[in-house]
Amino acid sequence: MIKSMTGYGRSRRTLNGRDITVEARSVNNRYLDCSVKMPRSYIFAEDALKALVQKRVSRGKVDMFITVETKGAEETVVTVNEPLARGYMAALNQLMEMPEGGGRVKDSYYATDLARMPDVLTVSKAEEDMESLSADLCAVAEEALAAHAAMREIEGRKLAEDILGRLDTIEAITARVEERSPQTVAEYREKLLVRMKEVLQSAAIDESRILTEAAIFADKVAVDEETVRLRSHLSQLREMLQGGEPVGRKLDFLIQEVNRESNTIGSKCSDIQIARDVVELKAEIEKIREQVQNIE
Repeated sequence: MIKSMTGYGRSRRTLNGRDITVEARSVNNRYLDCSVKMPRSYIFAEDALKALVQKRVSRGKVDMFITVETKGAEETVVTVNEPLARGYMAALNQLMEMPEGGGRVKDSYYATDLARMPDVLTVSKAEEDMESLSADLCAVAEEALAAHAAMREIEGRKLAEDILGRLDTIEAITARVEERSPQTVAEYREKLLVRMKEVLQSAAIDESRILTEAAIFADKVAVDEETVRLRSHLSQLREMLQGGEPVGRKLDFLIQEVNRESNTIGSKCSDIQIARDVVELKAEIEKIREQVQNIE
């Protein structure tokens, strides 16, 4: 079944002491455009996450939002700058040896005193296992993309149903045009005969001349070729909509061909009823074209 390019999926899991949340959103776009927004410290996993998107999405603008919250204290490391601490100790010893006139300091000091000195203790984040973290991010992203795909399938099903219904309407209109077109030729022949009788009055009517004029008119307004191609395009559209492959670009091209045939029919017809049918036909085609813009 076809998929819509518009969708949303979200997943949240706690893995290896990390609370990971992944959101995937997508909207229409001519090509695949994927962006991943997450903390800079996890940027090393960006390529792997984009590769996951490329496996599931062929067209559309996809934005993936990732947040990571660390639980527990194992992720931070406190280190001691021993050379600096020894320097402070030497300086404090030197101060204690100064005469009382130089300002007496306490005779002893503790580790807490050294800990207060600038840069003696350094708190840093523990080195990440990038491969493990990347795997965790991808696992949660897979779930978010699965939910995203499910939503796009539901939306795609609705789009397909709407388009198929409009194709039925177009076929019904095409059938009316095919039925009406020969009648316009017969009506033209009758009008031509009446006019010639009015002009010539009692003179004999050249039947062959009327047949020739009617034949020329019939050739001018004939839409058989257009309606045959139109029905062929409609059949292809149905087949594409019932397939499972991304067909958005093909549908877009094919609906342009359907519109081209309807324009040709409109340019050939001089009958009011057919002209009305063509207007209705083009309105349905335009609605389909708008829907096709949402299909992957």
